[in-house]
Amino acid sequence: MIFPSNRVRIMVAIKPIDFRKGHDSLAAMAQDVLRQKPTGGAVFAFRGRKGDHVS
Repeated sequence: MIFPSNRVRIMVAIKPIDFRKGHDSLAAMAQDVLRQKPTGGAVFAFRGRKGDHVS
């Protein structure tokens, strides 16, 4: 397992997303919806429609 340091923020999106959009769309969603820079050092977790997939 990889354990982040104490200063890493973990952002979890609670609304399901479409994983077919790809990484660029997820980065845009992090910036537009969550108001976070995708390259700011935070960890982003997105869930699928059924809730059985997290990325």
